[in-house]
Amino acid sequence: MSTNIADQVRVKQFGCLPYEPLWREMQAFTDARDESSIDEIWLLQHDPVYTLGQAGKAEHLLSTGDIPVVNSDRGGQVTYHGPGQLIAYLMIDLRRRNLGVRRLVTQIEQALIDLLAEFGIEGRTREKAPGVYVNDHKIASLGLRVRKSCTYHGLSLNLDMDLEPFDGINVCGYKGLQVVQLGDLISEINEPYVRELLLKHLINRLGYSEIERVSED
Repeated sequence: MSTNIADQVRVKQFGCLPYEPLWREMQAFTDARDESSIDEIWLLQHDPVYTLGQAGKAEHLLSTGDIPVVNSDRGGQVTYHGPGQLIAYLMIDLRRRNLGVRRLVTQIEQALIDLLAEFGIEGRTREKAPGVYVNDHKIASLGLRVRKSCTYHGLSLNLDMDLEPFDGINVCGYKGLQVVQLGDLISEINEPYVRELLLKHLINRLGYSEIERVSED
């Protein structure tokens, strides 16, 4: 077993939770961590919510209806989270892992592309538009915040959800950008299996060798 803390990551599994309390937990974890704190990956889903990133513009909120809007401190513009969408939050000490933000974004995108390839799906990236796309439709979004050289927030992957709320926004600030979900591309979604695939590819791309699992359901 490795004794190098840089090789270790703690994985927490959650169910479907409200956005804001978990966001506050990420902030608190990041503020409290020090050189002895192990990196963490949180896997979960969210109750319906629109989130505006730090640079988010209200003009990209078109018709939000009864779905709450939260002004978040992540990067990026506006997106939607809801049941049937897989979230991975990444609490990573960049300095310890010798990663820059751009390199981290690339590794996250490649992990998602690796996951899609397991189903025979070709995922692609776009210059200056973080995330992963299938046939010009966005299937996964990224948004990070860095504080004290440590990240929080992370990625969302559309699995098997109601896509209609995306019509109420300019997705990620791009007028007319369409979304797609894994359930539109394969015959059946097994969410626990996809969770494990995402975790496997994130661990591989980020280079961890020792994993501690914690269930928070």
